[in-house]
Amino acid sequence: MPAQLLERRSALTTLRAAVDAALGGAGSVALLTGEAGIGKTSVVRQLLAEVDPAVRVLSGGCDDLIAPAPLAPLREAVANHGGPLAAALAAPHPSNAPSAGAYPLVAVLPAMLAELRGAPATLLVVEDIHWADEATIDVLVYTARRIGSLPAVLLLTMRDDVDDAHPVHRLLGSLTAAPVVRVALAALSAAAVARMAAGTGHDGAALHALTGGNPFFVSESLASDGSAAPGAVRDAVRARCRRLAPACQEALAQLCVVPRAVGVDLAAILLGPQALAALAEAEQNGVIEVRPDGLAFRHELARRAIEADLPELRRRLLHRRVLAALRAESSPDRGRLVHHAVAGDDPATVVAVGPSAARAAAAAGSHREALVLLESVLPYRDRLGSAESAALLDDYGWELYNAHRFHEAVRVGEQAADEYAALGDEPARGRCLIRVSRHQFMAGETDAAERTAGEAVRILDNRADDAAAAHALLYQGAILALTDDFARAVAALESARKRAGRAGRTDLDTLCLNYLGIARIEVGDAGGLAMLRQSVDMAREDGLLEYVARGYTNLGEMLFRMGALAETAGCVHAGLAFAEEHGFWSHAYNLRVHHLLVELRRGNWDHAEPGLRALAQRQTHPDMLYVYSVPWYARLRARRGDPAAAPLLAQAWDRARRGRLLLGTAYAGLACLEWAWLTNDRQRADEVAAELLPRLAHPGAAPFRAEAVRYLVRLGVSVDPVSSPVTDAAGTRASDLVVTQAYAAGAGGDWATAAAQWATHGDPYEQALELTDSPDADTVAGGLRMLDGLGAVAAADLVRGRLRDRGARVPRGARRGTRANPAHLTERQLLVLSQLSAGRTNAEIAADLVLSVRTVDHHVAAIFDKLGVRTRQEAAAAARALGIGPASATPEAPHRPA
Repeated sequence: MPAQLLERRSALTTLRAAVDAALGGAGSVALLTGEAGIGKTSVVRQLLAEVDPAVRVLSGGCDDLIAPAPLAPLREAVANHGGPLAAALAAPHPSNAPSAGAYPLVAVLPAMLAELRGAPATLLVVEDIHWADEATIDVLVYTARRIGSLPAVLLLTMRDDVDDAHPVHRLLGSLTAAPVVRVALAALSAAAVARMAAGTGHDGAALHALTGGNPFFVSESLASDGSAAPGAVRDAVRARCRRLAPACQEALAQLCVVPRAVGVDLAAILLGPQALAALAEAEQNGVIEVRPDGLAFRHELARRAIEADLPELRRRLLHRRVLAALRAESSPDRGRLVHHAVAGDDPATVVAVGPSAARAAAAAGSHREALVLLESVLPYRDRLGSAESAALLDDYGWELYNAHRFHEAVRVGEQAADEYAALGDEPARGRCLIRVSRHQFMAGETDAAERTAGEAVRILDNRADDAAAAHALLYQGAILALTDDFARAVAALESARKRAGRAGRTDLDTLCLNYLGIARIEVGDAGGLAMLRQSVDMAREDGLLEYVARGYTNLGEMLFRMGALAETAGCVHAGLAFAEEHGFWSHAYNLRVHHLLVELRRGNWDHAEPGLRALAQRQTHPDMLYVYSVPWYARLRARRGDPAAAPLLAQAWDRARRGRLLLGTAYAGLACLEWAWLTNDRQRADEVAAELLPRLAHPGAAPFRAEAVRYLVRLGVSVDPVSSPVTDAAGTRASDLVVTQAYAAGAGGDWATAAAQWATHGDPYEQALELTDSPDADTVAGGLRMLDGLGAVAAADLVRGRLRDRGARVPRGARRGTRANPAHLTERQLLVLSQLSAGRTNAEIAADLVLSVRTVDHHVAAIFDKLGVRTRQEAAAAARALGIGPASATPEAPHRPA
């Protein structure tokens, strides 16, 4: 008998309120979580039984397959409803998209929104999203961000022990921007378990202790014959099944190897009439249920318990019987075929079906599943023909790339290229090398990427395949544009655009425009910004969503370089939301870096530091992006007087030199020059400048060169003037001059003009540095106060030391600032730590200090970072050990409004 639905009324009330709100036009996401067996499905069923008849219910579930079918739960939800989503899902999609920028879900996403607008209210249930495929996650993320304006509830169920690497966490992260109702199901109380055990002869208290109050465990233990330990699910299920007739047990064994429901037709084929009839006993005893979609075990835990009890040989044979039955269907699901072929040890079927199933998954956007399917084929690659084997490796390398396993992608892609070469198939080798070049670039192997792209161009440029030649020229031009051969980049990209036009490949033309914009800026044409913006618009119009994200990334980099902080902030805000929504991880990484750099420039160091630290310390970031985040994180730590910045900066400079990307080299080199100035290391400055300045001699690098010159002048190094700035076609000066002129004024000794320009620009650190060059003591003191307020310990120490050397009066630093404690906390951070150590919440601290809760959140994160702790208790203990905190923080009372 099914478990009684006890202690779930509160959860049901919450979910029904969400549905009622949807009837009023206010949509939401309802997230129902809990451990396996806690009763999530039971709550969903009861909700559906109680829901207002005016609400349309769509319901689907995710399957526990080795590679779940793309969008399967959504297909199930609308299978018999028609409508826009069913039509979009039924539309064919080519198995080989013409470009990496093409987004397979471009028609599904708007169809999903149209589906949810098409009734007074819709309750869309997707169960077990911890088994969801990547394409389904994409659609759910997109929908969740827009659900608030829809008359719909998106009810998702999931276990609360999902692996950290699963893409479902991207969905969970997106819920911060959505109206969300969270319902976490708790275990049953001892009283509820006692009610369930009443009249069974079992001791309720003992049963609660053994089962932990898990409803499924309790019900299975109660249904056992008493010979199994009540808390052992497998033993309890075995005990329940032992009471069934042998024919029924045989039928259950066959069904248990099929995840989720088994259609009645498939069950009839697998079991035959007599065995199928024998299952009635299992239904009567609550082992299986008859659902609209077929026969299913009452709970997945029961199915797994029975399957785990099967001998290995028997399990394989049962999977092969399922495989034979599926093959007899007119259009069997290829993912299910591979699942049972792998479990049944049937290499012939794995090899016959796996590659096409992987291509179909990739075409639908389920790259994680495509990777799993390809990996299931790899052990049997010797059964493929030579051309098929090379193609399999080529596809596998591409899916490793999509999984951000770039070094593995390089190795596999190079192996595929070698196999094509052995076959004498040069066109296929050339197309493969285009991919390999991208793998190498993302792995930080820029020299190899340039050589590989050049080889692809050599192979493909004189052939009739304009599309392939355009693709090769595009990637060659992109690498040249991002390193320092800008004239060749322009030539390659313009040639690529011509070939793309002849081939009718607007996707390649769009990406060419993106990198051509970069190259144009580097040679001094500010019109390149317009090209970048145009490429974003074109990509969006054509549904090339990866190219949209890439366009935002490259545009944000250029705007930040030019010092257009407001424009950069707007660009990265829009781009980051877009990249995260569509799962473009590496672009999101880059955009998040530049969001934090804007905050750093604006003086919001306590916000920028923990964010940069989190990015810099990620174990999974692409090598080429390491030199974007780490130099800035180390640079900020250096400004705050942390000697640990030195090895970080040295490593970043070394990796930037090897990677050769202009942006990475500039970021790392400038950070090293600032460190050299802060530590008075003239030799280090000379070494870095000797390599850095030649890379910054072109017009597009004028802001970088101006900054480098400013630090070298502070060290007493004589440097050539900055290069010509970027201008547009009419000769109008670009916005980079705001930054370039400010640095140039300071380098020329005009600290007052420089300080005024930095004040207008909104960079308090640079403004403070220029003020401390003033001969006026009060002006210097003002600059020092600004440095102290930022927590710029190293520069403040340098200025005070300079004043002491001159015999001038040295303004005293803040008594409770970063100089007053060994952890270098700012005054504000000391005050927050004082209240944190007293046990106050962030909301309470915010109210007392007249700050926003978000600002307090940033202060707490910075405190944790500086103290090297993870919890509030550890922070309080560290403060006491260091002699700081409540006793050492006695600032003036904050001003409160009347």
